[in-house]
Amino acid sequence: MTTPTPRRAVLVAALAVATAATAASVPVGGNRAAAAPAPRAQGRTVDNRFWFSHGHWRAGTHQGTTAVAGVRPGLEIAAAVGRTEYADPHTGRSSTWEYATWTSPVHRSSVPATEAVASWNARTPAGTWIQIELRATYTDGATTPWYVMGRWASGDADIRRTSLDGQGDGRSAVLTDTLALDAPAAAGGLRIAGWQLRLTLHRRPGAGTGPTVWLAGAMASDVPDRFTVPASRPSGTAHELQVPRYSQQIHIGRYPEYDNGGEAWCSPTSSQMVIEHFGRTADPAALAWVDPTYSDPQVCHAARSTYDAAYRGCGNWSFNAAYAATYSGLAGVVTRLASLTDLEALVRAGFPVIASTSFRAEELTGAGYGTAGHLMTVVGFTAAGDVVLNDPHAPNNPSVRRVYRRAEWENVWLRTKRYDANGKVRGGTGGVCYLYAPALPTPAQISALRLVGVL
Repeated sequence: MTTPTPRRAVLVAALAVATAATAASVPVGGNRAAAAPAPRAQGRTVDNRFWFSHGHWRAGTHQGTTAVAGVRPGLEIAAAVGRTEYADPHTGRSSTWEYATWTSPVHRSSVPATEAVASWNARTPAGTWIQIELRATYTDGATTPWYVMGRWASGDADIRRTSLDGQGDGRSAVLTDTLALDAPAAAGGLRIAGWQLRLTLHRRPGAGTGPTVWLAGAMASDVPDRFTVPASRPSGTAHELQVPRYSQQIHIGRYPEYDNGGEAWCSPTSSQMVIEHFGRTADPAALAWVDPTYSDPQVCHAARSTYDAAYRGCGNWSFNAAYAATYSGLAGVVTRLASLTDLEALVRAGFPVIASTSFRAEELTGAGYGTAGHLMTVVGFTAAGDVVLNDPHAPNNPSVRRVYRRAEWENVWLRTKRYDANGKVRGGTGGVCYLYAPALPTPAQISALRLVGVL
């Protein structure tokens, strides 16, 4: 339910889903002058940009990488351009890796932003891993250093999956999965005008195969500070998706090395529910390590597969989206939405949406608990517009389904400021959600994704 340690000044994220079958290859300007912000769309607070088509991967700067065509185009190593020694801070092991890199064009954000969050989808066979970096351009023309947004592999035998806190330039810093301006309200209007990614693909020296990256990009956002958000108007139509129900609470005390189950596992538990909604299940061989007396071993597997060794928890947003995309034919990204109207459109198109909330117990009728940060899955809406959720903070699987009042739930999801039980001002999540989808969505799903601004 709650994240194990404070992770951001303001909780923000964004996510988009796309595929080669649905996108045009549109090159983006790549010089520093072109990084001035694009004209801002009226009222928009979030800008998403992801690379995923063959044309996307052919753009940018290749150093030993190549674009690979196919049903799901990707980026792979053609020929390594160097070797590096990586000393894993979480295992103490040092290993030699050969690598190749791809640097994206500069993306001019349509929203002068205070934060940015990267997402990626990749396959990392044994003996491979990737590093994802982001460099932002400020509105005054200066640039940040290359910030590491993740060192990632789907497994944990070669390296330990990790974020890298402590990075900063005195104007911005990385907080787990989020690049954030240090003091946007006092920065004289300083914002992120543009950004680019650098992907470094690693493999064992002399190996014949390496990683494949199918999608990479980021969300940039500038959501205004607000304690309350007016409720949106319901559609008046009831709709509910049938999504598997899993409780995080039945796992309390399991696997302390992956943050001990229970409240710390809301994110992977929610991820697993949505993954299975799309018909994907964990390979039995991947679950062999789980104690056979434990129920729902796939949730334990999801926790291990999303665990961030630096954060010491399973709540890294980018890592959860990347985990979902390790399942065949699935894509996953982190995004921010504007209202429950957006969520209704996605649910009607067949997308359960994992949303980040925070609230005191009395602020959400029927919840029975309070939280500084919790993920739950929106699966439907009643005719009156109230929200139907799979809330993993439940004592058992059958009781995971909940219905929360529309105005209350929308407020605890969209606000960016709140008061805790002691009356202190804390951050809110500002519309953060994970969006998982088939890598080849239907026309109706494509329309919904475009409607809410993630395509």
